[in-house]
Amino acid sequence: MLNFLTRKTRMVDAAESLPGRRDPLPTAERHYVNGNPLKGPYPDDAESAIFGLGCFWGAERKFWQAGEGVFVTAAGYAGGATPNPTYEETCTGLTGHTEAVLVVYRPRLISYDALLKLFWESHDPTQVMRQGNDVGTQYRSAIYATSDAQLAQAQASAERYGQALKVKGFGPISTEIAKAGPFYFAEAYHQQYLAKNPGGYCGLGGTGVSCPVGLGVG
Repeated sequence: MLNFLTRKTRMVDAAESLPGRRDPLPTAERHYVNGNPLKGPYPDDAESAIFGLGCFWGAERKFWQAGEGVFVTAAGYAGGATPNPTYEETCTGLTGHTEAVLVVYRPRLISYDALLKLFWESHDPTQVMRQGNDVGTQYRSAIYATSDAQLAQAQASAERYGQALKVKGFGPISTEIAKAGPFYFAEAYHQQYLAKNPGGYCGLGGTGVSCPVGLGVG
């Protein structure tokens, strides 16, 4: 069992990753909750953000419930080397991807800071390569910034929230914060899963520590 867990929580080298495939996986055309196009076109004033915070079923629901400023959300895979991976491949730990959520939002209606606050408070970022009983590299905490401004805001928020967690006796934040690479849309049945299956599994649990707002980074 120990060897199995070690294998599941060790990041695979890119050279060892599964080969994947050239073409994207078939997925839903529209968001099940709001009817907006999953892959666009998106509004001209929209921006994209990518977060990983454990099982993407519950993580995606957190963001589509964030308010009218969120145009669309999607479950997918990010942060690894395998192109267009399947769910089964991602679960092996041999793609390097984490289960991720794409959030397309309108900054005039909801700020990136507000999305970061929701991200931090919706899971335990001090857990390493896991969330609760979900263990493996595909459940790691991650922020993939789509711009330099997002990267600066994410790093500033991690520093602030890390201090708040420390005061409450938590360990250091393990969240991977990096510039975004490709986001691969997950299969159709994963999209807005908990809207289609309200009694479905959600393993997310926060720390109960409030994230400071007003991070002071433009």
